[in-house]
Amino acid sequence: MGLCASSQSKTGGKGRERGAADNIKQPSSTIKIIQVDGKLQVLKQPVQARNKTSQQDPNCFLCSLESMSIGNSVQRVPDEEELQPGQIYFLLPLSLASKPLSLPDLCGLAIKASSALGNVDFASNDSMLIFR
Repeated sequence: MGLCASSQSKTGGKGRERGAADNIKQPSSTIKIIQVDGKLQVLKQPVQARNKTSQQDPNCFLCSLESMSIGNSVQRVPDEEELQPGQIYFLLPLSLASKPLSLPDLCGLAIKASSALGNVDFASNDSMLIFR
């Protein structure tokens, strides 16, 4: 099971429940990289993973948020792979590459992601993101 975000919110107009995705005003055509220090880097153009790891820190690797799951090793994005718009990536220390991801590890990354993405504008104060 990977890391996913769901939303609890009050019902929007016309009996339809509003989800977090309805409230995000930031375009999903960007690539988001959460750095080791928790800072967010936003890219508008696809780049190869090797360009980000060699520029940032050769002792780190990139992984996709979608590939993370408890009890499994974090999957490294291959150096030759292009980072995809709409995706969130983490730059992590190489020491985490072969280590199974624990619940506390995943919670720490969820907190880091939530903090880094905290500048995302939500139209409603009713929404709360839940990371599973």
